[in-house]
Amino acid sequence: MPYDVATVRSRFPALAEGAAHFDGPGGSQVPDVVGRAVADTLTSAISNRGTATPSERRADRVVADARVALADLLGADPRGVVFGRSATALTYDLSRAMAKTWGPGDEVVVTRLDHDSNIRPWVQAAESAGATVRWVDFDPATGELSADAVAAVLTERTRLVATTAASNLIGTRPPVCRISDLVHEVGALHWVDGVHATAHASVDLAALRADVWTCSPYKFLGPHCGVVAASPDLLETLHPDKLLPSSDAVPERFELGTLPYELMAGATAAVDFLAALADTDTLGGPGSALPDASHESRRERIVAGMRAVHEHEIGLLGVLEPALRALPGVTVHSNAAKRTPTLLFSVDGRDPQDVRAALAEQGVNAPAGNFYAVECSRHLGLGDAGAVRVGLAPYTSEDDVDRLVSALRGIA
Repeated sequence: MPYDVATVRSRFPALAEGAAHFDGPGGSQVPDVVGRAVADTLTSAISNRGTATPSERRADRVVADARVALADLLGADPRGVVFGRSATALTYDLSRAMAKTWGPGDEVVVTRLDHDSNIRPWVQAAESAGATVRWVDFDPATGELSADAVAAVLTERTRLVATTAASNLIGTRPPVCRISDLVHEVGALHWVDGVHATAHASVDLAALRADVWTCSPYKFLGPHCGVVAASPDLLETLHPDKLLPSSDAVPERFELGTLPYELMAGATAAVDFLAALADTDTLGGPGSALPDASHESRRERIVAGMRAVHEHEIGLLGVLEPALRALPGVTVHSNAAKRTPTLLFSVDGRDPQDVRAALAEQGVNAPAGNFYAVECSRHLGLGDAGAVRVGLAPYTSEDDVDRLVSALRGIA
């Protein structure tokens, strides 16, 4: 069925304010069903998990449902799905647990393409353990991070390689499968930052052969929290610092404190909304319940839904990108052959924050900066100031694109 963006947009209350949102890479807008799931859970009778009371059972069900939903989204095992405050916090927690087995002579690999949340935790953990950090550069002209560049730094002493599945700054999608194979050939683990990638294409953790995948539901229409997905067997080998009375079971041993049940319910609703995008005719109007989907069919519907999102976003990118590149004085820094619908650009003689402000005055939300991908921004020659970033989302319309291009034409 054709992707009806008007129907999709009708489910996003925030769009009623009238802004054209190109700020999705920093956090997407949220459909009504997600907000309702958060509110309903937060205002329901709910307790710490257990089996004695209805409120305890409700909490337990919310957690179990969220693990299954994220597992369906990522092609993962629900027993290996860990929830936390953010992907950054989870990466810090697990990096410290992994580093307990590292020592002098061991090596950790990071890249300059990544968000700093997939660099600094590993650099700091390696330094604490006395391990060596090896850096992989990307080509600043093309934005490409090649598997050969990763292979060049791997040795028998490599313990972990941290790469992104898609750059949050310029959209580059490195060859995750090939890198995973190379990493495993030397007996190391491949940790993949999927925070930006998960919003734009379906994920199959087993097919990608990555050992760990991180994502953030608030990047794909959900609430603010973080998720790590890995094999339960791998998680069993890790022993984080934790409180004595807290559970030592996997994945609970990594979830410090009481879980945010309302946010987990919202994450489940976001996954169900993505699955519903497989056929936008079934979405209904504002406030409608989503079509029922069993766990057995949800994975298939998610893959179809993300395929529809991809086709919608790539179609809009085919309009936006040539128009942007044709504007005098505009330089586009997103040049990789395979990338997400994310464009980083600068305007000659204009501070990126001034461009951002000028766009905002015309109702176009397009932030500027390095977006915590500071190593990437510096390697591109943009320093810490970065540039202006625009990203497409399931609710982006042709009118949004026209507004952005028209506004930039006046600015440039």
